[in-house]
Formats: sequence, C-alpha cells, structure tokens
Amino acid sequence: MCVLGPAGVNLLVGTENGLWLLDRSGQGKVYSLISRRRFQQMDVLEGLNVLITISGKKNKLRLYYLSWLRNKILHNDPDVEKRQGWTSVGDLEGCVHYKVVRYEKIKFLVIALKNAVEVYAWAPKPYHKFMAFKSFRSLPQKPLSVDLTVEEGQRLKVIYGSLSGFHAIDVDSGTPYDLYLPTHIQGPIHPHAIIILPNKAGTEVLVCYEDEGVYIDTYGRITKDTVLQWGEMPTSVAYLQSNQVMGWGEKAIELRSANTGNLDGVFMHKKAQKLKFLCERNDKVFFASVQSGGSSQIYFMTLGQNSLFSW
Repeated sequence: MCVLGPAGVNLLVGTENGLWLLDRSGQGKVYSLISRRRFQQMDVLEGLNVLITISGKKNKLRLYYLSWLRNKILHNDPDVEKRQGWTSVGDLEGCVHYKVVRYEKIKFLVIALKNAVEVYAWAPKPYHKFMAFKSFRSLPQKPLSVDLTVEEGQRLKVIYGSLSGFHAIDVDSGTPYDLYLPTHIQGPIHPHAIIILPNKAGTEVLVCYEDEGVYIDTYGRITKDTVLQWGEMPTSVAYLQSNQVMGWGEKAIELRSANTGNLDGVFMHKKAQKLKFLCERNDKVFFASVQSGGSSQIYFMTLGQNSLFSW
C-alpha cells in the first residue's frame, strides 16, 4: 500500500511500514523519515506547514510538521529538533477517510469514522490546529468516503459514500438523507469518488461507483440523463484540476470529461495490473501499482502528453 503527498518537487511516500521522502531534485535518493508506522491516507498542506495523515495501528488522524520532517534529513535546526514533530486531531481513532475542503479563507476537515462523520475547521495562530466544529454520530450507513460542499455560498452539506450508495447530511440541522442508491446493482457497491462539480454553486455532484458515474444535485435529483460509463471496472477514480476524471482499470487508464462523461483519452497498459491514484501536482498525476505483500512501483503521467514514466 502506498500513499503520496507532494513536497515541493519531492514526494512523501507513506507505506505499510513507514514514511519516506523521494528526492526528485538531484540524485534520486530515498530518505526514511518515520519507521514502523502504517500510513493509510495523507496530504501535504504546505500553506499550514503540515502533513495530515491517517496512520498507525488505530488509524488515528495525525498532523506532522513539515519543518520537523525536513530537519530529520538536514539536521540544521536544533530548535525544531527539540520540539515534538506531530500532533493529533482530537482523539479520533478508527478513521476511514478524510477530505480537506477550502472555502474562501476557511479550511474544513471532514472525517469519516466507522459509523460517524466529524467536521473540523482550521483555527489560525495562536491555536494553529484543527478544532472540532460538528459531529454526526450513529449514522444509518457506515461512511467509506466523505466530502463537504457549500451550497450557493451559504449551506454546508456533508456528502458520503457507503456500501449502499451516497448520502448527505445537512450540517445545520444534522439530518442525514439518501442522495443516490444504485438499486439496479445487486449487493454492496464500491464508492470510488465524490466530485463536487465546479461552477455549479456547490449544488451538483458526480458520484462514481463500480464502473459508472451519475450526475445528481445535493437533494438527490438526477441532473443529467447521461451516465459516465467506464470501459472496465476501475480500481481507482480521481478528479483532476483540468476538470477531467481519470479511471485506472487493469487494462487501461481512461481520461473523461467531468462535465459530460465523454472519453478524452485512453492509455493502454503493457500488462494487466491494479493501479491506485496517489496525487496530482502541477501537470503531473502520480499513481502506484497495488501489489499485496510486494513492492509497489510509482508512476507519473504528464497531462497533455501521451507519456507514462515510472519512478
């Protein structure tokens, strides 16, 4: 398992047994930063000087200070070396997924737990940490993925995916309701992605699950008759800054328009393999091969070029 966060031109890589820095600026060295800790999800928030992670045996939400991680390689700041290099977000354990959402000057952190959703907001100095904002417990479905939207600049809504479909919570009232349940599929579904469509006042969403995607609004109404249909079942789906959706299948990578679902490009694999999206940085998309018990290969693709590079 491999997760990734960009740190300048370098890459932070979280694995089953530690955190590493891949130096892409010079000789391609690999530095061990943290050992014997499992990293499930992570993102670099450079404006806040932190790396946010779901990590450890208990899947805790932990922030690492980038200055502390940097000093583990450079060893040039004794003051940083003396300080504790991380802090926990609340006392949350059993975290499943999180999403950092920026709205105007506010940074929200929405977190999926085993049967609950928590919303935190970033408090600037002197606090310099995420503080509890809203909590939604005893949800009827277990959230597997989560996002947050601001409707028309006024109403906050949590959107989350479960084994039965997609649901929403009105943050003010705390009321959960179903957004979209794909009843045409027998048994549990795999929710890949929740994509808040740009330039729609936060009210339109593309929800991707199994091998398709459906366009709905935040009240559960279908907004487009078209269904985004992947050529094969993807193992990973991600929204890109180019307003495109990328799906990683075992035979090919598909690039589609987020607004229409139309196919923009296909990149065939030389051999069948499972791939997982890691992160997007400038015009590059990073992803990794998923190999249970084996070593993972990290790849990157430069958007606008039909080229694929391995790291």
